[in-house]
Order: sequence, then C-alpha cells, then structure tokens
Amino acid sequence: MDIREFLIDPAGMDWKTLLAYWTPPLGEGVEIWFVNKLGELFVVAPDGKVQWVVVGKGEVMDVATSREAFARQLDTRERADEWLRIPLARACAAAGARLERGECYGFRIPPALMGKYEASNLVPTNLRSHYSWLAHMSKQDEIYWMGD
Repeated sequence: MDIREFLIDPAGMDWKTLLAYWTPPLGEGVEIWFVNKLGELFVVAPDGKVQWVVVGKGEVMDVATSREAFARQLDTRERADEWLRIPLARACAAAGARLERGECYGFRIPPALMGKYEASNLVPTNLRSHYSWLAHMSKQDEIYWMGD
C-alpha cells in the first residue's frame, strides 16, 4: 500500500496561514510532517515526538516518541486505518467525492456538534475554511454543552 493515496500533498501550501487559528493547541516550533485526507495533521514537536492533530475534535495527541516509532506503528493495518482514515477516504472516493488541490474531506456537521466520522458526513472542503471553522468550534466548546 502506498500511503500517499490517503494523504494531502502539503508542498507549496502556506501552512502558517492555514493553521493560524490552531495556536494553541499547536505548540511553537512544530514541524508538519504529513496530512491525511480529512485534514488531520501529523506534526513533529521540537522534542521529536509525533503528534496527531485531530481537527474535528480539536485535539492534539502524542502518538509516538519519534518518527521511527511512528513508522513502525503505522505498519500495522489497525493504526494505518485509524491514523490515515483509510476506510473513510475510500468510502468518500467510492461515493464520487474527489479532492482538488487545497481541499480535504470536511464535515457537514462537525464532531463538536455530534457529527459522525462517516462518508455521508464528509464533503470536499477548502482547507482554509476547514481549519478556521474547526479551530473556532474547538475554542467555543464551552457554549456547546454536550451533557454528561
């Protein structure tokens, strides 16, 4: 399997502008390593840890202690499916959703508003709008009470 099939090419994009609203929770000095088709980023922190930025939920999670440790984990089908969102990307493509440069599969209803991670809730979306909207949603979560 070629993982590039499930990634967005980050080359030539103005990531500083695209992610301007994500600081915090993105820390200073992180390096963007790659981006899956849902616009979720995998970044390398200054200490070498790999972090998964799950923009739909407004979470940044440490997933590996190094790039090498991450690569070993990604070799397992379960981790690849989870981190690269392979089943979702395939389902979107099978439904005819094609991404243009500068797009990702964005949520019709974001997870913060009880939207689900399923193909019927995803649509090609401009990255700038995607990141801006979800960053604002994650910063405003106190107004969206989810119950206990």
